[in-house]
Amino acid sequence: MNFKSSTDQSLLAMWQSIRRQVAADDATGGRYRFIGPNVRAYAEQLQNEIEHRKLRYTPIRWQ
Repeated sequence: MNFKSSTDQSLLAMWQSIRRQVAADDATGGRYRFIGPNVRAYAEQLQNEIEHRKLRYTPIRWQ
């Protein structure tokens, strides 16, 4: 995915959305009901762009 045209704010908003989905999965027993391997791959690409831009973010704790 190409994030080059995305604003810093939108990248961080997408990141927070994924973090909320991971937290919801944790709250429902730790099984990935809301996210799966595709979302995790997307999150890795997003994280790479966030780090490239040197933005501050809270890492996702994957189970």
